[in-house]
Amino acid sequence: MKQVFSIFFCLFSFFVFSQNLAVLKYKGGGDWYGNPTALPNLIAFCNQNINTQINPKPETVETGSSDIFQYPFLHMTGHGNVFFSETDAENLRNYLLSGGFLHIDDNYGMKPYITKELKKVFPEKELIELPLNHPIFSTAFKFPEGLPKIHEHDGKRPQAMGIFVETRLVLLFTYESDLGDGWEDPEVHNDPAEVREKALKMGANIVKFAFEN
Repeated sequence: MKQVFSIFFCLFSFFVFSQNLAVLKYKGGGDWYGNPTALPNLIAFCNQNINTQINPKPETVETGSSDIFQYPFLHMTGHGNVFFSETDAENLRNYLLSGGFLHIDDNYGMKPYITKELKKVFPEKELIELPLNHPIFSTAFKFPEGLPKIHEHDGKRPQAMGIFVETRLVLLFTYESDLGDGWEDPEVHNDPAEVREKALKMGANIVKFAFEN
């Protein structure tokens, strides 16, 4: 009964709040609050360039809260530890199964923690690297070589990995790219304008894909 109610509430909320974004606040001590200017800048870029009407101020929602069902798009970032309780994992699973979308952007050092915790959400599923012809790389702006490299970190190639429910991409994990740093105010990381533009365009692709699928 609880799951049925969550699904109904989710569908109702998506209808009412069709274009709002939220930052996911998680437990474990990781800096879920990292890159504070990133999402507002991405929202402004999307509203100016891909005809969205997103609330310019993203909200913050906790993983175990029913409030996540008010947002079709959740963004998660950080450097460190992540922990999902059983309640958190069940709530997040219901959200994703009901039509929600989660973008996790590794701000460097997050991968070993998030991959472990995602097993609580979908024990039977693995993160799968997206092929270069996946529509998320072309839905608004063209990225024929896939996820752009924004910050070097370990010098590894950037990877866009996802979890699918049947054929629907419900979760995107961007690794060794650090899109969120590229979305931040220019003076935060002193990235060249063309690097920030690549990050924002890829972010717009993710938002557009999430809203349309």
